[in-house]
Amino acid sequence: MKRLLISLILYCAIASVTAAEPVKVLIVDGQNNHKWAVITPLLKKHLEAAGVFKVEVATSPAKGGEMETFRPKFSDFDVVVSNYNGDLWSEEARRAFESFVAGGGGFVSVHAANNSFREWKEYNRMIGLGGWGDRNEQDGPYVRYWEGRIIRDASPGRGGSHGRQHEFALDVRDPEHPIMKGLPPRWMHAQDELYDRLRGPAENLNILATAFSDKSTNGSGHHEPLLMTLTYGGGRIFHTALGHDVPAVNCVGFITTFQRGTEWAATGKVTIPVPADFPTAEKSSSRN
Repeated sequence: MKRLLISLILYCAIASVTAAEPVKVLIVDGQNNHKWAVITPLLKKHLEAAGVFKVEVATSPAKGGEMETFRPKFSDFDVVVSNYNGDLWSEEARRAFESFVAGGGGFVSVHAANNSFREWKEYNRMIGLGGWGDRNEQDGPYVRYWEGRIIRDASPGRGGSHGRQHEFALDVRDPEHPIMKGLPPRWMHAQDELYDRLRGPAENLNILATAFSDKSTNGSGHHEPLLMTLTYGGGRIFHTALGHDVPAVNCVGFITTFQRGTEWAATGKVTIPVPADFPTAEKSSSRN
């Protein structure tokens, strides 16, 4: 009987270790009109602090370099995080990434990653909404939130803009989604760019949270989607338009939604708790 009990204890311990295998994350960077060499280490640090991720980084050649040499092995990972906005990947890398996500791999688009690759149709289907790069009405509608409804506006105009950087409130639009469950209905986000006038195919798009882009800060005057989820084939995508610079990336609201969004994209579940220092409706919260 004692041997049986010991065997059961050992089995449970082994099963627990197996179940706790880390989520394998690949961060892609190397080109960006933002400070990718500063931001990527922060993204890596924040993920590793959650205790559930193992993170590696793949850095592309510099702008104008030989992109044919950039061939990350996406299939070795559970989820890919993009901190990239630069030269088009090779056809081999593009097809491999499409297969990875369509086959069930997770994808997280961070801030200016939604500026990338206007010419890559499948990438734009993954991110749903993008900006800059000469995007216009041919790329899809503007998508906004108004009085409980998602508004799709096909009127002509550029895709992507923002007013001056400032702190702003995020409003939860899908409180039952695993990423958002347990978060306050509104919280203050640290100084950041508030992306507005994003447009794109917006297929299978679910808006998690919006922020009001006030005209007093040179914004659009609309409630703009800043946290979103999408699906592409069998893959899950978390799209955060937050994260312009260090203050934004060190905001606890960004850290928490980034951690939880990455876990969800990889596994479909969220186990990472809401921290005690999460921002409130009145005050943002940051970590160094």
